[in-house]
Amino acid sequence: MRVLLFLLDTLFFFLVAAALMRAWMNHQRMQMTVQPGRFVMALTNWIVQPVRRLLPRPMAQSRMDWGSLMSAVLLALAYGGVWLALVTGGQPVEVSPLAMLLGIVTVAIKLLIRTVLQGLMILLLVYAVLSWVQPRAPVTSTLDRLCAPMLRPVRRVVPKVGGVDLSVLILIILLQVGLMLLA
Repeated sequence: MRVLLFLLDTLFFFLVAAALMRAWMNHQRMQMTVQPGRFVMALTNWIVQPVRRLLPRPMAQSRMDWGSLMSAVLLALAYGGVWLALVTGGQPVEVSPLAMLLGIVTVAIKLLIRTVLQGLMILLLVYAVLSWVQPRAPVTSTLDRLCAPMLRPVRRVVPKVGGVDLSVLILIILLQVGLMLLA
């Protein structure tokens, strides 16, 4: 059972993270023809395109990519339902439909928050390593555009120490604290 829950968790983490990455890249007006844009498009087109067709025109034409965000929410809700069914063993539970719905929504919200925090940590780690090892790599500028909005507030507060920017480290620590509080 634990292996099945782990595999389910991993699958939905990647799907939700890809939908959220797609929304963030579109919000930042980044070209989706460069990596990780092509990857997230390939991974999420099957759900984002139908969701976009269902959105009202003002939402579909706003700067925020509501199709990708709604897809992430729908995937998280599906995860919550499947997770709850697996945990209860598929047996009928003596709770009201409202309590069941509340359980699904709670699991979905936790997945969304955890995916955002862990996804940011992964982005920041890759960004930090590449900026040290290969600062002129083509993907470094893409990662910089993805991470800069989150690093900017930290950089205002934390000065460089000996010419070294510690903002990535500070933000990773804050994200880890957030994950601990979520657990």
